[in-house]
Amino acid sequence: MKLLDTLHRWAGGLIGLLLALLGASGTILLYKHLWIGIAGAGDAQRGDLATVAAATEKLMAMPGAQGIIYADARLGLHQLRFADGAGAYANQSGEIAARWASQWERPELWIFDFHHHLFAGDIGEWVIGIAGLCGLFFVISGAILWWRTRRSFQLRLWPKRMSRPAIVMHHRDIGIIAAPLLLISIVTGTMMIFRPFAMVMIAPFGSPAEAAKAMEPPKYKGGPLAQKPPYSAMLTEARRRFPGAEFRILSLPRTPGDPISLRMRQQPEWLPNGRSTLWFDAATGELLGANDALAMPSGAQAFNKAYPIHASKVGGWTWRILLTLSGLAMTMLGSLAVWTFWFRRPKPAKRAVKRAALAAR
Repeated sequence: MKLLDTLHRWAGGLIGLLLALLGASGTILLYKHLWIGIAGAGDAQRGDLATVAAATEKLMAMPGAQGIIYADARLGLHQLRFADGAGAYANQSGEIAARWASQWERPELWIFDFHHHLFAGDIGEWVIGIAGLCGLFFVISGAILWWRTRRSFQLRLWPKRMSRPAIVMHHRDIGIIAAPLLLISIVTGTMMIFRPFAMVMIAPFGSPAEAAKAMEPPKYKGGPLAQKPPYSAMLTEARRRFPGAEFRILSLPRTPGDPISLRMRQQPEWLPNGRSTLWFDAATGELLGANDALAMPSGAQAFNKAYPIHASKVGGWTWRILLTLSGLAMTMLGSLAVWTFWFRRPKPAKRAVKRAALAAR
């Protein structure tokens, strides 16, 4: 038990600040749609084919446009993507509401990049994944360590004093209260980064091998990107294939010969951007293939629920408030763990001198 306590303290001291920052940034992102501060952000979603097609034709005609994230029930703006992190928000009629040349001009973008990549791309994802595994260890080991002191449990939102013993006691007691929510947040977040970990977590729901195969995008090849692709015809075909589904993400090919992809969200899907996908020949607009997310293996569908649970895209305000408490708890637990480890550590040498002096009296 002493070894477990030592590992818990050292790991918390070394990585607690990162977990605190992830908890704080994640909590801020839960309310992005409320503080984004752009005209039209609160507009009701207009998902009819005519409106979406007209806006798509207008926006994708802009030089350098690479794709669109369509407006949804929370954010009433389309997000247009350009190269090198540039982009724009447009209302649902296709009128530009705001533009930026870099993500640093939009707080919701750089906070998202920090929370998902630590501003370091794939390397940052790996660091966050390792932090997630450490967080999982903290929750499990913390629950084990708390059991020894369960009779002294006191529910306090803040430590009684800023002394090390008071902070440690508060840390254990508030940690055990937040443990179930922290476990959900950490597990779902780590699933999105470490695919092997995700396959272990979805194993009870179905074959991981079948899930991995179903989530692998097919390799379609077509002609070079047309100067003016028939977006309206593609959206019409997509709506025919998936009646009632929302248009979510339109993406142009990254390399010549790749297809244009269109993601849609059918109503039973939890994933906010859906996983029902269609691929069109970039030269002709001809449909090359389609993937129905509702027909995917149960393991893959379980994996697709990780992000909406993690980001409060389901469950309404009740779940969002619970995740807010989880994020605030992670922020407090991580920051106070670092504080006690580096700035309130016990000083064995001084205590030994003091005990020796008392014994000599």
